[in-house]
Amino acid sequence: MKLLKISIAAVAAITLATSASADEVKPKRELKGDMTEVYNVLPKNAESLAEAFTGGMFYGRLRMNAFNWDYKAEDTATNKDHSSLGLGGSMVYKTAPLAGLSATAGLYYSDSPFEGIREDNADAGIVKAGKDAFSRYDVQQTGNWSMASLAQAYLQYDISKTTFKGGRQIFESFLTASNDTKMIPNTFEGYVVEIKDVPQTTIRGAYFYAQKLRDHTTFHDVLTYKDSTGNSWNNNDDSGVHQGLTFARLQAVGKEDNALIITDISNKSIENLLANVTYGSVPGLVSSLTGELNYMIALPAGFSLTPGARYMKQMDKGAGKIGGASLSGSLAGIKGTSGGYKDASSLDSSLAMARLVLTQGPLKAQIAYSAVADEGDIVAPWRGFPTGGYTRAMGQLNWRANTKTKAAEVQYDFGKAKIIPGFSAMARYAMQDFDASKQAAGVQADSNILHIDLAQKVATGLEAKVRVGLVSADERVSGGDKDSYNEYRFEINYLF
Repeated sequence: MKLLKISIAAVAAITLATSASADEVKPKRELKGDMTEVYNVLPKNAESLAEAFTGGMFYGRLRMNAFNWDYKAEDTATNKDHSSLGLGGSMVYKTAPLAGLSATAGLYYSDSPFEGIREDNADAGIVKAGKDAFSRYDVQQTGNWSMASLAQAYLQYDISKTTFKGGRQIFESFLTASNDTKMIPNTFEGYVVEIKDVPQTTIRGAYFYAQKLRDHTTFHDVLTYKDSTGNSWNNNDDSGVHQGLTFARLQAVGKEDNALIITDISNKSIENLLANVTYGSVPGLVSSLTGELNYMIALPAGFSLTPGARYMKQMDKGAGKIGGASLSGSLAGIKGTSGGYKDASSLDSSLAMARLVLTQGPLKAQIAYSAVADEGDIVAPWRGFPTGGYTRAMGQLNWRANTKTKAAEVQYDFGKAKIIPGFSAMARYAMQDFDASKQAAGVQADSNILHIDLAQKVATGLEAKVRVGLVSADERVSGGDKDSYNEYRFEINYLF
């Protein structure tokens, strides 16, 4: 709670210090509400190789993230109250394009230097949201609480309206995201092509052979859980990873090295209608096909109403037989009905959701609903979040089998409304109905979540944010409240 008090005091001071002119000048780069980066100024075309480098641009970032986690029932080996703090930043360099060819490199750093705030080395594993400020594997192996990573390093070639990229890069899509809300973004290693030559249409294809999660210093397999020694922190250990797809099990069938293939199409040919189709596949294990439609309806007085719907069909290509239907991995090698799942060895599944979004100037309000089929869990450990933008609340994983979620959200930009310069707020409330019969297989209890974000732009490039997540959950069928907690985060970003 000490970190929370510091956070609130800091935001109050920042708010009072803000001037009306602070947001008038746009920086070279700025952050959207979901913390994705927007480049407002890019290097101009070069005429020579020397000019490609001298005409390049640096994009700097200093940042701080503080976390405090408070369990309602602190009564187990893993449910322990804790705090975490990350200090660091990044430097991204982009060369000037020469005959369509350019390069980008991004070096990132994070440190948790204060022993009085961070946990002991032996307790690094109990940290939840704050774990992305350090590498649990590095702490375990060497006691090192700092991270340095060349998370971006790619070549880019542009011709007409087509772009090719090869190397380490950020790729924002339905399945993948930088999810850069901590210290270092989630990035991928591979190849991407983006085509905009067809009017009102964007076509993209990506082939990724490695991924680096936010709390890792090295790139690793896109799906495999645990490494060859059985260490669960040295491969894909995302909160949504399928823990049944271990290195040992995948190696036994020659699938320990995998790639993630994504193709998506976005079309705006019909006025006010945005249509998206995404195909994702880890060949030989699992694939999915997702369609989404959003149609904006203009209303009087500057209001607009946008109904949207998304449907995801997941197809098991062998992963279910290896790791089981549950993301917990508890059903690996089991056939038939087990753990509340109708077919314990199948990952065939689907996910449907819908929303209504009302906007007017500084106001955005929405209600949404999602439902996962009573089949296998949804496999998506690439930080894209299948229910993102609809019903997912902060830190929640609501795409387990037979989970139904209702959510309501309100955002208001007080700066845009000329009430408080640079200040914006968001409140989201989600009611999650999990399948109690699947708790033995690792599914949590029903819960209600209140998620609040308060953001203040202090000056050009400088922003502070407080995030609060209050989770009230039922007791597990086996007894005990393992899923109720309060989470507090405070973040400062300075872009230069």
